[in-house]
Amino acid sequence: MLLYHGSNVLVSKPKIIRPSKTLDFGAGFYLTSSYEQAQKWARNQTLRRNEGKPVVSVFEVEEQELFSLNVMKFQRADKSWLAIITANRTNISHQMEYDVIIGPVADDDTFPVISDYIRGKYTEKEALSRLLPRRFKDQYVFKTAKSLETLKFLRGDDC
Repeated sequence: MLLYHGSNVLVSKPKIIRPSKTLDFGAGFYLTSSYEQAQKWARNQTLRRNEGKPVVSVFEVEEQELFSLNVMKFQRADKSWLAIITANRTNISHQMEYDVIIGPVADDDTFPVISDYIRGKYTEKEALSRLLPRRFKDQYVFKTAKSLETLKFLRGDDC
């Protein structure tokens, strides 16, 4: 399976990053199975950081090897997904004993709903009903050194 990482720099040796901002599934190395989504992330990172150039780093991972790890996979945006996104976005300590987490991305289109849910404007049921019609892209978050060992760097593509 191919996975893609969009950034303002080529990433051939992935690392687990503890970001300065809150991310959906906390610290880790983020990838997607959508090349287009990785291109979008690469362009956004380059604009936000005002340096580098948009690059999609392409990795291969054997599905059998990936799923031999401790993996949490969300099939859709549901209660459990919303709880983890909310915990990470509000910097609540959320212990996750997983090597990899796979699930929908709370992107710029969905973040207003999640923000309103966090502020109490929506109940969990209302927030999920507003999120379910959306077509989510996926994200794969590699959270441990063991999980990073399964990734094989193939190439970097300029965007």
